[in-house]
Amino acid sequence: MNLSMWTYPWDVQDQGLERTFSDLGARAGLNTISLASSYHAGRFLQPRSPAQKAYFPQDGTVYFRPDETLWEGKTIRPLVADNVPERGDMLEALTTARDTGDGMKVNCWTVCLHNTRLGTLHPEHVTRNAFGNPNYYNLCPSSPQARDYVVTLVRDMTTRYRPDMVELESPNFMGFAHEFHHEKDGVGLNDEDDFLLSLCFCDHCMARGKLAGVPMDEARETVRGFIAEMCAREVPERQFPNFPDAGNDAFNAYPALRAFLEWRTEPVTSLIKEIRAAADPASKIVLIDLADGWKGGVDLAAVGKVCDGAILCCYFMEPEKVAELMQSGRAALGPEKYLGAGYRVFYPEVTSAEALADRARAAVEAGADGINFYNYGLIPEKRLDWVRQAVDALPK
Repeated sequence: MNLSMWTYPWDVQDQGLERTFSDLGARAGLNTISLASSYHAGRFLQPRSPAQKAYFPQDGTVYFRPDETLWEGKTIRPLVADNVPERGDMLEALTTARDTGDGMKVNCWTVCLHNTRLGTLHPEHVTRNAFGNPNYYNLCPSSPQARDYVVTLVRDMTTRYRPDMVELESPNFMGFAHEFHHEKDGVGLNDEDDFLLSLCFCDHCMARGKLAGVPMDEARETVRGFIAEMCAREVPERQFPNFPDAGNDAFNAYPALRAFLEWRTEPVTSLIKEIRAAADPASKIVLIDLADGWKGGVDLAAVGKVCDGAILCCYFMEPEKVAELMQSGRAALGPEKYLGAGYRVFYPEVTSAEALADRARAAVEAGADGINFYNYGLIPEKRLDWVRQAVDALPK
């Protein structure tokens, strides 16, 4: 069973390799470390760090040394975080320790299209709403250059470092709310408003959709109308009472929009297929997704046919809901593909070791092949014991 903890390179640097392996292996009972290899900006409270209690990682950078020969002539290129030359290549250190028998299995936790730095540099390759406004934080999966960036990124890290698994975060369309910073919303967006604002009608999507026979212009005008109506209301109202439970079916009364929503899974699925094809065969390729991943254009059953599986995040879910998600995930992926569950060890999202153990056990009993816990540097040291209790409670 794959038992891992999502970890930032600076956490390993702060604690050192020996302490990291002791914490994750001997204390928490894990056998794998999922290291951030490509990441976005943020502001993190770091309780474990001896000096950096508040940390602001560099936006949109990679935490390994790229092979420059793979990037010659590319429009969109990675930037190596200053952390790597200043404090060391932790991906190299971890994979070397693994290969010499002194470490753990190593997964690359890889942020794909969520990159504000690159989006700002290349606005012609970001998602755009029905009014043509750019979402600088989200490179578009329909853009050939954005696709080439992500495919080359994964090819680069897998051929050089040979991680056991690459965990793909955000190879899809992203939402509107809570993806940037200092966001302002005086309207009071509800779930359907956020979804409609997230739908992409950039030039790349328009061209790709039209080639597939989708009435893109009509779909865009329909969405523009809904957004305009939302902005004109005195107070928020629901336009689609069965959203999000009905999924795309909530929009059946609007055939052009419905056709567009069915089509938008294609850029995501085909991108993941290209990533798998270009990556080193020794590394498994899995998708990190949420229960409502369909909102971002993810068709889990289709994804399961083109890569090695998925990790489904079970944030805020009680055991019965965890079981339902794992059962539906297994049904979508099929019996042979990897299925993992992801948990944050955050308070009050999880209030005790027993609560975490109940959720983890529910996932494995419902068909999960592994568990990822979040996050080594963001939780107090004593919560490693919660993780150990959860691991010990798993069915053998």
